[in-house]
Amino acid sequence: MFEHLVVFKFNDKTTLAKQQELVDQLLALQEQIPGIVGLTAGINATEETDRIQGYTIGLRVTFEDQGALRAYGPHPAHQAFVASLDGWVKDVIVVDYAI
Repeated sequence: MFEHLVVFKFNDKTTLAKQQELVDQLLALQEQIPGIVGLTAGINATEETDRIQGYTIGLRVTFEDQGALRAYGPHPAHQAFVASLDGWVKDVIVVDYAI
């Protein structure tokens, strides 16, 4: 299996409501993209506020294998989500690893 971790930093005009809309879109991907074993996403609720560095949404996706992870990127549902980020995202960090 492969784990895919993403954290998102948004620009100042991104409201909490917009962030929740994006989280809802992420959660829907599990039903739309084959090869996803598990998916969680949410708005950062850490109390370690000195460590946030502006990152406010986290995503964790577990894939069946590396092939499923590779197929995820170009999948139309994922590409639609990526397009919906246009004008909102300031930075993204991605980490993928075998589990």
